[in-house]
Amino acid sequence: MPSSLPQYVTEKITGPMPDPPGLKLKKEGLVAKHPVVFVPGIVTGGLELWEGHQCAEGLFRKRLWGGTFGELYKRPLCWVEHISLDNETGLDPPGIRIRPVTGLVAADYFAPGYFVWAVLIANLASIGYEEKNMYMAAYDWRISFQNTEPAETEKNSGSESESNTNQRVKPEKEIEEETIDKKNGRVKENIRKKKKRQWSCVDSCYWLIGLVCTVWWVVVLLYNAMPSSLPQYVTEKITGPMPDPPGLKLKKEGLVAKHPVVFVPGIVTGGLELWEGHQCAEGLFRKRLWGGTFGELYKRPLCWVEHISLDNETGLDPPGIRIRPVTGLVAADYFAPGYFVWAVLIANLASIGYEEKNMYMAAYDWRISFQNTEVRDQTLSRIKSNIESMVATSGEKAVILPHSMGVLYFLHFMKWVEEPAPMGGGGGPDWCSRHIKAVMNIGGPFLGVPKAVSGLFSAEAKDIAVARAIAPGFLDSDLFRFQTLQHVMRMSRSWDSTMSMIPKGGDTIWGDLDWSPEEGYVTSKRRKRDNDTQSESHSATGNPGPQTKSVKYGRIISFGKDVAEAPLSEIERIDFLDAIKGNNVANNTCHDVWTEYHDMGIEGIRAVAEHKVYTAGSVLDLLNFVAPKMMARGSTHFSYGIADNLDDPKYKHYKYWSNPLETRLPNAPDMEIYSMYGVGLPTERSYVYKLSPTAECNIPFQIDTSADSEDEDGCLKDGVYHVDGDETVPVLSAGFMCAKGWRGKTRFNPSGSRTYVREYDHSPPANLLEGRGTQSGAHVDIMGNFALIEDIIRVAAGATGEDLGGDRVYSDIFKWSEKINLQL
Repeated sequence: MPSSLPQYVTEKITGPMPDPPGLKLKKEGLVAKHPVVFVPGIVTGGLELWEGHQCAEGLFRKRLWGGTFGELYKRPLCWVEHISLDNETGLDPPGIRIRPVTGLVAADYFAPGYFVWAVLIANLASIGYEEKNMYMAAYDWRISFQNTEPAETEKNSGSESESNTNQRVKPEKEIEEETIDKKNGRVKENIRKKKKRQWSCVDSCYWLIGLVCTVWWVVVLLYNAMPSSLPQYVTEKITGPMPDPPGLKLKKEGLVAKHPVVFVPGIVTGGLELWEGHQCAEGLFRKRLWGGTFGELYKRPLCWVEHISLDNETGLDPPGIRIRPVTGLVAADYFAPGYFVWAVLIANLASIGYEEKNMYMAAYDWRISFQNTEVRDQTLSRIKSNIESMVATSGEKAVILPHSMGVLYFLHFMKWVEEPAPMGGGGGPDWCSRHIKAVMNIGGPFLGVPKAVSGLFSAEAKDIAVARAIAPGFLDSDLFRFQTLQHVMRMSRSWDSTMSMIPKGGDTIWGDLDWSPEEGYVTSKRRKRDNDTQSESHSATGNPGPQTKSVKYGRIISFGKDVAEAPLSEIERIDFLDAIKGNNVANNTCHDVWTEYHDMGIEGIRAVAEHKVYTAGSVLDLLNFVAPKMMARGSTHFSYGIADNLDDPKYKHYKYWSNPLETRLPNAPDMEIYSMYGVGLPTERSYVYKLSPTAECNIPFQIDTSADSEDEDGCLKDGVYHVDGDETVPVLSAGFMCAKGWRGKTRFNPSGSRTYVREYDHSPPANLLEGRGTQSGAHVDIMGNFALIEDIIRVAAGATGEDLGGDRVYSDIFKWSEKINLQL
């Protein structure tokens, strides 16, 4: 049903509705000025469970007060037991922790459809307010006012709680049976003469709809009636008893919460919601456009693309659109229903006493450049103030947990917080030393990822390329004329953050046309490791096994398999930079989704292909040629080189702060830096390309999925050369800085902060019932790796890197790092 239909029907009955106050005052020219704080009253604020008794199993971080009150109906005595307070202390009873929901969702609605603050929030948003200048001062309204301070220290975190996804149960409708109208004296004759009724197509449709609806409601009924422990019970009956989660195991050892914990999510994993939009997005105020169910992507795809894309000139919101990050732990606990990111780690930390007063999700708009998150949303300032508040409250330094691109974002933050205003946060040179115990980087692309190049060049990674080859019309322009890949390219090229992950360090780090650090690596013959003999120190180099042909990984893009393997002397290339652009090859119907390739013309496209091979150094020239607007915008925010002299004043500019090769670590000798990442999975390193078949509106370049190694031990499959890594980040990018670049006192780490490399060897789940596994090394699935979670909890509870055992290495990261000739 269109979101405007209820209003349309209402206005047809009652007449036109007056403008809401916010819209009326916006027309008068009023704009947001003073920050606004909401203080809810008794019973109107939501309460959620953080720890409970056996009867409340499965309700971690679920609302017990507010929302649908589902648990009140399902288990009323258990609900009363948990929502009541201790008669002696007036606080939580033993073994129970009920805490207030945080963020605007704490009291916007009391129950579905029953607003409290929601209407006021919507009207304030009309004149420019959003979560950066509105704050819900949520508190536990059950306890005394003074007791809310020791129990729930208020912090200006602006965090949001989990949106309740339970649906309201619709009232049942009585179904009346139709009566047969019989005429006196002719009943028997009519029955005898009546022909057998034929089953029509309409009947089949109604029958199918009825069947689907019946099955749906039966499934919903069974799901709600099913004990929360039943799935685990069935799984354990099939696979055997599950091991204790790390949090429960360490709780039994006596570990308790000590250091505040800050989560820094990576690219695409944080939710984004609409605060202002165009007419096509009517009814979506504060609804998620990214993350969750992605419902609007299916319902109105072009409107969704229009809103989730950024302005090509500014790299910020287009006029009339405001997309903002979801705040609080719910910003990135789950990416989509059932697909966890931080949720497993949060639950394990909660087992030893953590809750929202000492955990903070540093949510940010991952689409825009790092410095622009401060310019537009003051995100860096809010991260700084939240860390300062938690450190002051707990008396302990914070443990920072960045994941994926969040690693680069926090590198930028550590430099920003030291620099004086207005470019920096004004914290001074010892801010990190005073506030941070450890930075535990998870799956960090410190030196970029080759996958970013293929994504920007042709909107592809390996899986997309294979799908494009199997069903050519599905992702291109043939199916429904939607031009999926072209829209993806236009959208992703408007996101400045994608350029932060272009490989850094050029040929010195990634190799040139004839050399790379990973030479000799074989994907399919990774050595088998024995737990008794595995390396636990940086002396581990391993034995990579035989290699029949040296792979030239430094050639990140090669046009043709023969070019990827040929000696440099046999490759004839032209200089594509001198090619003349123009001579358009697409018609006007493609212009809106293929702007830059459309402008290149046939000559420019051929010149790119005839240059034949590109390294990490020359790929920047390639991207500048095929996407000049994007790279011109990105060059003001990111840099990809190696600093000759870090004392040069130019390195005070924020464009260098996320490149570890062009900036220094903070002056924090007691701070620990960890590189924690998965190994044992084939990870994209370089690509074999070809020109696309001539087709209207197609992207002219694509990965050549027909290119494969001649032997089963080769690293080339489906047009992609693979090395060791976590499927997304190669070992070289994730591990080099802690293995060599920052190891000891170097020019990049002048204070000598201690660094540790902690690798997690991938082991897939034994069966589907184990879900994504507890020993996974994959880029996102590693967030549920029990060994990684245990390491994090031990450090958060006070352990050091030496207490963990120092380095734990399975790959050849130290061997490869030694091959790189970098001035330290």
